[in-house]
Amino acid sequence: MKKLKHLFVANQNWANEKKQQDPEFFTRLSKLQAPEYLWIGCSDSRVPANQITNLQPGEVFVHRNIANVVVHTDLNCLSVIQYAVDALEVKHIIVCGHYGCGGIKAAMDDQEHGLIDNWLRHIKDVYRFNEDKFDGLNETDKLDLLCELNVKEQVNNICNTTVVQKAWKEGKELSVHGWIYSIENGILKDLDTCVSSGKE
Repeated sequence: MKKLKHLFVANQNWANEKKQQDPEFFTRLSKLQAPEYLWIGCSDSRVPANQITNLQPGEVFVHRNIANVVVHTDLNCLSVIQYAVDALEVKHIIVCGHYGCGGIKAAMDDQEHGLIDNWLRHIKDVYRFNEDKFDGLNETDKLDLLCELNVKEQVNNICNTTVVQKAWKEGKELSVHGWIYSIENGILKDLDTCVSSGKE
């Protein structure tokens, strides 16, 4: 049986290093979770929310799935949004996609991938809704565009959830943002899709 001992050793080293840098780090962390941000991102292991925003543990609440999709039938994602908005009272929900996303790539090709095809259907719909925008583009530009359009669609989906609509009706301070990340240079890009009220 493989027990992945090297990860426990790495964890011990990390915890010791944190305590040396800041002896009260874990004491503070254990007492309060009060993040201002909910991050909805891709499951891709190269896009860790805390690291690319340089935020500490406890400063961002995170939900990740393949291609950062928000679906109105996904009770897991909706529960995270509700907990973040109602219990943690986050002020910002960030949908962050990334260029070169494998989920987006898979949605663009005409191959069967198994169970995940049901999930990718949502991305195929984003492509279908915007088909005219892809005319004349090469494959790389099509992929980049679909990665961006997918983020914008998910921002729209979040804004239309009952949780967010209720928060805005109650006058809560809450903004939904659409961002995209480049793995190639480590830079985040704002897609100018910030929504802060039901009127917007």
